Amino acid sequence: MAEAQNIPVGSTTAGQIAVAAESTVATRMSAPPSFDVADFPVPHGREEEWRFTPLERLRGLHDGTAVATDGVKVDITAPEGVVIETVGRDDARLGKAGTPVDRIAAQAYSAFEKAGVVTVPKETVLTEPIRIAVHGEGGVRYGHQVVELGAFAEAVVVIDHTGDAVLAANVDYILGDGAKLTVVSVQDWDDKAVHVAQHNALIGRDATFKSFVVTFGGDLVRLHPRVAYAGPGGEAELFGLYFTDAGQHQEHRLLVDHNTPHCKSNVAYKGALQGEGAHAVWIGDVLIEAKAEGTDTYEMNRNLVLTDGARVDSVPNLEIETGEIVGAGHASATGRFDDEQLFYLMARGIPADEARRLVVRGFFAELVQQIGVDDIEERLLVKIDEELEATV
Repeated sequence: MAEAQNIPVGSTTAGQIAVAAESTVATRMSAPPSFDVADFPVPHGREEEWRFTPLERLRGLHDGTAVATDGVKVDITAPEGVVIETVGRDDARLGKAGTPVDRIAAQAYSAFEKAGVVTVPKETVLTEPIRIAVHGEGGVRYGHQVVELGAFAEAVVVIDHTGDAVLAANVDYILGDGAKLTVVSVQDWDDKAVHVAQHNALIGRDATFKSFVVTFGGDLVRLHPRVAYAGPGGEAELFGLYFTDAGQHQEHRLLVDHNTPHCKSNVAYKGALQGEGAHAVWIGDVLIEAKAEGTDTYEMNRNLVLTDGARVDSVPNLEIETGEIVGAGHASATGRFDDEQLFYLMARGIPADEARRLVVRGFFAELVQQIGVDDIEERLLVKIDEELEATV
């Protein structure tokens, strides 16, 4: 599958499209998916899936030298009717939504002792969110979390990451037929934290999955959301928002595997960068398999560079194995402030600094307003303003 190269400031690319005779979900990966860490070689940085990641800043997660010390606390609060369990490695639900696709995900799966499982019974409609608070106290942790919705259940899950930690984890979302799940994953770590995770969603027949990934903090954050379908009629919406500061590395690598007919997906990620050495990476892979007739999909990434010294790598990829689709497209753009927008605001008496803040807030507002959790939306807008105070 062909791919776009690093996108300079001010350029726009639609990526590359490849129609392949044969392909697998592990397209462009150096090793096939596996639960066994021994099946993955230690990365050296030249592999396709690692070439943007500064391996020396992973604190040993990639080569097995990071030893679990705990120091990461997980608290779950949920409305009445939700089942919260701590289970052993032999639970059949673990790994059901997806298999690790790189060494760190396999290491996380091989190393955890107990996993958390949150279950929303069938036909249960929650009116309050399930909240999972992950707080680091300076430790190293390998974790596994499962969220499962029964048929026609509806729920919102908020996963909030704070504090200082070195965390490698797998998070599984399993949606029964007709279920509706919205997940908000907030990475608001302290400056030294390292967070690497694979998110797997398995979407049942006519089920709806909506994901919001919001990344602000951490020294290095690398997240790998992946979606597959267990029956026709499934829909996935993957939204993301990231604000990358000086010295931070934030990497989001997505795969939507259209492996079932008549399913939909929509991906929209937006990022802002400021400061020397700020580095954001967005990889968006969509695979439409030969059997996935009737697919309708689109993916988009937009980046706003606020200062010199920041770098963006944005690579949308679309692989199509059947011509019997409803639609498929992708786009990526990286640029600076729109001078015309600033002029319009300043011409109406708004000071330059405030005008720039309004432009950035407007850039993100479209995504923030779709979250649907009032306290999270308010918190994110406040956080964006705090980030802007440093530069704008």
